[in-house]
Amino acid sequence: MRRVIFMQKLPFITAPAVGADGTAVKKLYLVAQSHTAEIEAQHAEWLKAQAFQSLPSRYAHLPDGALYVVDVEQAQNPLAYGALGTLLSAGDWTLVLIGLPEAARAAVILGFAMGAYRYHVRGRDPFTTRIITEESDAPALALVKATWLGRDLINIPANLLGPVELAEHAENALSARGASVDLVQGDALEAAYPCLAAVGAGSDRPARVVVGRWQKREGAPLISLVGKGVCFDTGGYDLKPPAGMLRMKKDMGGAALALAVACAVIDLGLDVTLEVRLGCVENSVSGHAMRPGDVLKTRSGKTVEVGNTDAEGRLVLCDLLTEASEKRPEWLLDMATLTGAARVALGPDLPALFANDDEMAQIICESGKEHADPLWRMPLWHGYDAWLDSRIADMGNVTAKPMAGAITAALYLQRFVPKGQKWCHIDTYAWNDASYPGRPEGGETLALRAIVGAIAKIC
Repeated sequence: MRRVIFMQKLPFITAPAVGADGTAVKKLYLVAQSHTAEIEAQHAEWLKAQAFQSLPSRYAHLPDGALYVVDVEQAQNPLAYGALGTLLSAGDWTLVLIGLPEAARAAVILGFAMGAYRYHVRGRDPFTTRIITEESDAPALALVKATWLGRDLINIPANLLGPVELAEHAENALSARGASVDLVQGDALEAAYPCLAAVGAGSDRPARVVVGRWQKREGAPLISLVGKGVCFDTGGYDLKPPAGMLRMKKDMGGAALALAVACAVIDLGLDVTLEVRLGCVENSVSGHAMRPGDVLKTRSGKTVEVGNTDAEGRLVLCDLLTEASEKRPEWLLDMATLTGAARVALGPDLPALFANDDEMAQIICESGKEHADPLWRMPLWHGYDAWLDSRIADMGNVTAKPMAGAITAALYLQRFVPKGQKWCHIDTYAWNDASYPGRPEGGETLALRAIVGAIAKIC
């Protein structure tokens, strides 16, 4: 089983007169906590029987549908509606907002879909619970599709999603949206991305680089996305312990996020020129694998001493950053599941943001707050730059010091970004360790809404 087909059919339907099961469409009343009195008066006996209390996130059945109470301060947070994906009974539902801003509708649609999402290798079963959408819901549905695509890619087991399959899925997703796509492989890949090629050399599954391009109009500002797509990371000769290897199918989460952002940007029709580069490789152990102490040449001409083969993500990204910088984009963003140090500092829910431009960082962080999809800015502290020095090469890929690992990884990447180029690096976990409303256990596209919202701001 080599190819996994995504079942992108979503739990939504355009307005029917009668539900899919032949019964009347049900109403989902989403009510601000301060506006529940009228409904409580109309359905007092029903609500009393359910011991209903008018508090945020409380759910109750009504004769013609259901009631869900919302904290107005959280009304535009999709996760506030994540529980609806499992609470609603089978049937087709229409949304009725009471006391909530109209913008909350998009959050409801996205939150419901985030909570309804499930992954299984055999595909998704048909949804029996659906929300009726309107033409104006297209932007929210674009984010739903991007979220599900990214989650699907991260969740696929590594034996079913190697570098070739990841590249093919990316090509299909981008081409279907009108983007032009080049798949770089073989001798061409080794010549153009020698450092990346060295990471993939240890695997029998060949590396691929995806280069996608899309343009809203001639002259639109160029946004360039770069994603780390390590489909499985053994650590190489610096082998990971079993516990550290267990979730390494998610080490392509940066590529999944970059692709999801690209798809959302295209579907939303944002006024940009877009380039996306995904480095699709596998970090394995073999007679062809890179070794600790090897010196690798990069696309930039700089040389790197491999101090640790498990710090392979930055070796994948550096060649892609060099190429992306050649076009001098308005913004250059790379995304990667890069360091455990970022998780020690910020935990699983907060991607670390490193940026060489304060305005860029501020726009992204503010977008994260607006879309309830936060990041946390970390410092590019150049006092640690010398820690990457090597006696025999231009730099090392790791430091000998057991501190500031996320910062030194970002400093390594910055060496491949020209001065004056606005750039940010996002170090993400790409995973939910447990299930929460709107965030089922498994792959996650953390920062997707924040990045898309930030790009929309600069169009």
